[in-house]
Amino acid sequence: MKALEGITVVALEHAIAAPFCTRQLADLGARVIKVERPGVGDFARAYDQRVRGLASHFVWTNRSKESLALDLKHARAPEVLARLLAKADVLVQNLAPGAAARMGLSFEALHEKYPRLIVCDISGYGDDGPYRDKKAYDLLIQSESGFVSTTGSADEPAKAGCSIADIAAGMYAYSNVLAALIERGRTGVGKHIDVSMLESMVEWMGYPMYYAFEGAAPPPRAGAAHATIYPYGPFPTGDGKTVMLGLQNEREWQAFCDRVLCRPELAADERFSSNARRTAAREALRAIIVDAFSGMTAAEVVARLDEASIANANVNQMADVWAHPQLQARGRWVEVRTPAGAVPALLPPGMRDADQVRMDAVPALGQHSEALLMELGYTGSDIEGLRAHKAI
Repeated sequence: MKALEGITVVALEHAIAAPFCTRQLADLGARVIKVERPGVGDFARAYDQRVRGLASHFVWTNRSKESLALDLKHARAPEVLARLLAKADVLVQNLAPGAAARMGLSFEALHEKYPRLIVCDISGYGDDGPYRDKKAYDLLIQSESGFVSTTGSADEPAKAGCSIADIAAGMYAYSNVLAALIERGRTGVGKHIDVSMLESMVEWMGYPMYYAFEGAAPPPRAGAAHATIYPYGPFPTGDGKTVMLGLQNEREWQAFCDRVLCRPELAADERFSSNARRTAAREALRAIIVDAFSGMTAAEVVARLDEASIANANVNQMADVWAHPQLQARGRWVEVRTPAGAVPALLPPGMRDADQVRMDAVPALGQHSEALLMELGYTGSDIEGLRAHKAI
């Protein structure tokens, strides 16, 4: 039995934050009913066509769900939603600011009718405050939260290469829903969860914010290197590749000088005698390391680093990650069905094997509409009527 078997989630969702939350609930066995706009669906379906004609974001965040095509603005939509919510445990939504409330789907409006229902609202800035109605996309929240100011090179800031603000909000929504289900098991009563992308990202920015506490200088942007620990970052090797390495303490610095650079005298060099001094003199130290690595291949550098117990990693491209030997050895890839055929998918972290987790198909738009409506008590002629009036 999966952990969340018997739990039903209704998802009024699009893009990434809410779908990432509900996909993880589905991974644990919850039934997730995804409500999508007829004819168009979740707009993330059209982001790209990189997965055999399907969108990469959509394939990633929407497996194991049932798709109900329903026009939420149609006059017949409230009755369909009412029947859905009467059987639901959780409602997750990340519609435009205020849209759910205008449709009578706020927690306050729903709680009297469905006292056990957990309502999770995901938004850019939260349910109140002066920024409540401001549009919020991932890159905008990366910027508003200060993340962009700490990322990139000294000359130019950069965003994260994945939807980190959406992911952060999705993770907090997921963990809060799990906690609310546990709480409801004790009290029998649902609750309201208000997750904002801004607060999720600001929580993740705790280290640089405290580093710059009370007006202190923030961590400098250092590209792929660590801003305040050195050497910790990427270094080129003689065969044109790059190796990432990181030193955390003076014992490792001594070993690095002795067994990797083969220059034990550097350990006593006053310029490099502490992390703070190495960070201040990073350009001079980088030149020494690059010169030493120029006569070795990446494999030879990694071998020396491993022998000296210095943390290191390859700077992999996406193709390298798909073929990563560690993931292969641990059997972390399984197949998931999609409308375009089976594709590989990573087992969720923490799950030991596929028997522990639900890894069902990515749905086509409206694939489950008729079956769901019949389950809710609609007849065939009722469904044809809804279709004729463009409600579904």
